[in-house]
Amino acid sequence: MSEGGILLVDKPEGPTSADVVRVVKRRFRPAAIGHLGTLDPMATGLLPLCIDAGTKIAQFLAAERKAYRGRIRLGRSTDTADRTGRTTGEASVPVLDRDQLEALARRLLGPGHQRPPMYSAVKQGGRELYKLAREGIEVEREPRPIEIHALSLVAAPDDASALDFAVECSKGTYVRVLAEEVAARLGTLGCLDSLHRTGFGRFSIDEARPLDQLLEMEALPLLAPREALRPTREIEVDRGTAFAIAAGQRDALGRIDPPRPGERFGAVIAPGGRLLAVLEAGGPGWRLRRVLDPDATRLYRS
Repeated sequence: MSEGGILLVDKPEGPTSADVVRVVKRRFRPAAIGHLGTLDPMATGLLPLCIDAGTKIAQFLAAERKAYRGRIRLGRSTDTADRTGRTTGEASVPVLDRDQLEALARRLLGPGHQRPPMYSAVKQGGRELYKLAREGIEVEREPRPIEIHALSLVAAPDDASALDFAVECSKGTYVRVLAEEVAARLGTLGCLDSLHRTGFGRFSIDEARPLDQLLEMEALPLLAPREALRPTREIEVDRGTAFAIAAGQRDALGRIDPPRPGERFGAVIAPGGRLLAVLEAGGPGWRLRRVLDPDATRLYRS
């Protein structure tokens, strides 16, 4: 194993995100491993894993935007809002008109609110909603803010009761709930029939490898932490400033150019190209969020 980084997995249908973590851990024996952005067992596509040193930057990779494509099954609703659930209703499917679908997609763009589904990992009263749902208990859920950045809806060419879609949305968006809303606005019922994640922040499905292929490799194709943090701005510092930051001296942050408008994080690069720390914009300047190089105080001591 290398020092660690981010592994981009193309998850197959069937295993949970935790299952993927378990098989990779069993095969490669990393010291630390976790995943970003849970995918349901039915869902496929991009699942980033943080391995060893990659776990240190996990908190800075929480994607503000995710991308998916998939299919909505019209005429049927389920208790899980996807095809794996128990049927809760059936309805006729209207004739799907391209102009109508394009207009609906435009109306759904922008900020809005969504009520989390009962079959979700959201906790209420200390318990996950899906555990309550399995016991036949339904509770009130507060709507949460979301945003749909891009959406296309197209009648499936091979199925008169299905829609194909592509969506870019904010974190916290449940595509299953979006599928139900699309169906409702078309005057019918619906559920998610398939889901494939194609983007997670700066990461793309084009960079991912199928899980079975990864498990046959001798070494994992990891993105180094420095590469994984891009396009976060890199801030190069001299030896003295690197030592001061590593030692937690706050006045050292005053030597660094302040955050630019819209910037949230900055990656501090020490002499030799080592990723030293991550800074967070705070007021007019920076706050030190985490020192990533455990050898920094030794390496840069004057």
